[in-house]
Amino acid sequence: MLRSPSPIVRAEAERRLGALATPGGALGRLGDLAVWVASAQGVVPPRELEHVRLVIFAGDHGVASYGVSAYPPAITPAMVRTFLAGRAGVSALARAHGVHVRVLDLGVDDDLAGVPADVTAHKVRRGSGAIHREDALTADETRQALEAGASVAAEEIAAGAQLLLSGDMGIGNTTPAAALVAAGLGLPASEVVGRGTGVDEAGLTRKTVVLEQALHRAGDRTQDPVDTLTALGSADLAATTGYLLEAARSGVPVLLDGLMSVACALTADRIEPGAAAWFAAGHRSTEPAQSLALDKLGLEPVLDLGLRLGEGSGAVAAVPVLRSAVALLRDVALLSEL
Repeated sequence: MLRSPSPIVRAEAERRLGALATPGGALGRLGDLAVWVASAQGVVPPRELEHVRLVIFAGDHGVASYGVSAYPPAITPAMVRTFLAGRAGVSALARAHGVHVRVLDLGVDDDLAGVPADVTAHKVRRGSGAIHREDALTADETRQALEAGASVAAEEIAAGAQLLLSGDMGIGNTTPAAALVAAGLGLPASEVVGRGTGVDEAGLTRKTVVLEQALHRAGDRTQDPVDTLTALGSADLAATTGYLLEAARSGVPVLLDGLMSVACALTADRIEPGAAAWFAAGHRSTEPAQSLALDKLGLEPVLDLGLRLGEGSGAVAAVPVLRSAVALLRDVALLSEL
């Protein structure tokens, strides 16, 4: 059974927070976040978050060929190379905040010739199925992707990660991610669909129709979270789900990013109820499905900046806030010491 962050340590952290030389409640969300980090670490005061590691799971999605995205699928492999060059948006944020970045190809529809072998070592397939017409994956591919994500999380933890972040790259990925949320919450396509990278009204209509068709095709299989990944997910989303599950099993906290990581967090919590206790929400994206899933998981975003970049950028931008929260609970004097 999945263990939860220590309630005993949480209570001790709350007592320390209340004993700081600050007015009661003056630290607001920073106090709440500090208590969460302490309970996840199992120690008061919490340890400084020196080793933060982001994994970007990349993959292509068959629905991208059906007008659901403002950008062509060729952008996915180009962006993988941009991450490796350290020139993406999240790369700049990660350098600014001391976050280690790793990018992995789980389902990019390209051979990615010339990239380091470890980038493609966990590749499941070239592109996932167009979910309104066929399953995204086979059952074996879903298991392979879940195991790959778990293995990667274990590697990052072994490398010293105190906080894990998940990022995404894949043109069209907001469609399967919204499908995972709709399936997990029992909602129609119209309530979860969003504009992704910025589709126009015609694109939004096409995307809604594709989502409706995908949910109808999947039928009752959405009752099972692993079957949901097979029918409606993708290799990169299944791997992200496995990554989040392994973090929770290992007792390592995770700072979630936008729709993709939150959809996978919802799926992970469906597979192993209680996993969400190990997750915090880095930011609120502009996608309605993300907010709906966060509400279900009981998570309040740290930041709300109108971001829709993906890549893990919102989670990385929130890292300094968590570090600030830890510093306050660690280093502020107690009233008894004055």
